[in-house]
Amino acid sequence: MNRVCIVCEGATEVEFVKRCLAPHLMDHGVSAYPSILRAPSGGHRGGRVSVERLARFLSHQYRETRRLTTLVDYYGFQDAGGRTRAELEQDILTHVTKHAPSIDTRFIHPYVQMHEFEGLLFSDVEQFQYVLDGWDAGVRQRLIAIRAQFPTPEDINNSRATAPSKRILAAFADGSYNKTEHGPVIAEAIGLATIRRHCPQFDAWVAMLEAWGNS
Repeated sequence: MNRVCIVCEGATEVEFVKRCLAPHLMDHGVSAYPSILRAPSGGHRGGRVSVERLARFLSHQYRETRRLTTLVDYYGFQDAGGRTRAELEQDILTHVTKHAPSIDTRFIHPYVQMHEFEGLLFSDVEQFQYVLDGWDAGVRQRLIAIRAQFPTPEDINNSRATAPSKRILAAFADGSYNKTEHGPVIAEAIGLATIRRHCPQFDAWVAMLEAWGNS
């Protein structure tokens, strides 16, 4: 059983790992657990991710586990600077080795989710009904219309106004949707198999984690 630390951007991703990913990976010989990204001061500021901050945190976590990966939003990077997802992931790994030159990079796999974790929830918009105080036919139609505009949930785009979480918040009445409370519940209701079927980049990452159970 390989022990794998998944460094998460915020509380929503932590709950998703606990509810959905960890139980699935256990069947593949992977004991996965979340660790929330913290500032050097020990505090946490969700969404304020940078390559340097993430690399430094990974280099500190390395000695406490056998494998390391990340679950952070592309949209959340403060210093993406036009880099692609693959370029960001490579730069994170490069910075980790600067902080800890003896690290075996075979055991670290930075993963950046396009464009936000909330994009995964568009794999099955019917499950938003678990937002009990906000769900109605109008919300359903708005979410269906958003999903229909993009080839996959991971293509729902990256901007301050149109990121997946902003679109979800705009679809519901003020105060009825709480991303930390509802996001992981909706993801669990959708199910990992459905999310993987609709989100190819996420699917490839989970397949890589499964393979860690055999190596």
